Amino acid sequence: MTAPETRVTWDRYHRLINSAYPPIDLFEDIADPADWLLLGSGESKTNPRLALTIGNLDLVPEERRVGGPGASYLMAPFVHVTPDHKGRFHDGTFGAFYGADDFETALFETVHHTQLFFAATDEAPGWIADKRELIGKLDAVLVDVREGFDDLLNPEDYTSPQAFARDQRADGASGIVYPSVRNPAGTCFATFYPDVAAAPVQGRHITYHWDGAKVDMFKDLGDGSVYAISA
Repeated sequence: MTAPETRVTWDRYHRLINSAYPPIDLFEDIADPADWLLLGSGESKTNPRLALTIGNLDLVPEERRVGGPGASYLMAPFVHVTPDHKGRFHDGTFGAFYGADDFETALFETVHHTQLFFAATDEAPGWIADKRELIGKLDAVLVDVREGFDDLLNPEDYTSPQAFARDQRADGASGIVYPSVRNPAGTCFATFYPDVAAAPVQGRHITYHWDGAKVDMFKDLGDGSVYAISA
């Protein structure tokens, strides 16, 4: 399957992650990625938890690692990889960093997956999912599947897009730009390496409300404002 490549330039991308997502302090404190393995190896002998925090650096080519402020957010999806957490354009053998062109699209994308989790675990109603908004810039050449690739946008079955992503990544692609499946007006991207998107900063801090069947509201924890989420 052949797709064109397009230069995608956004002043702001938006990403929502679990607020409890573990920060990887080493990536923030040590700006030179060449030092991570040596320092991490030494410290992990007295602090075994550090090895779990760093994750598997071997999954990221040395020349594509990033360090400094915000690097934790970029590195985490690539060094903490498991087949138990797959996505549309990653299959758990490699990671991907996802983002959207606006807050609403990032919201709807994460609400969908949050609802699946809460339904599967039979969660009681309440404010039970804190999220952290990340905001950054994107300027990258990405594989463009925004038109004519409906088979990659199945709402539930990710088999085809995962296979497509594996092939594109193996061919040297940096990532994919695609229409949001959860918000038809929005656009999303998935990058295959941490150096593709610029390091983000933290935006708002929010929490989702589960009514027993769906996520029906979110609250801005900064000012306490509550917003309804329409289907």
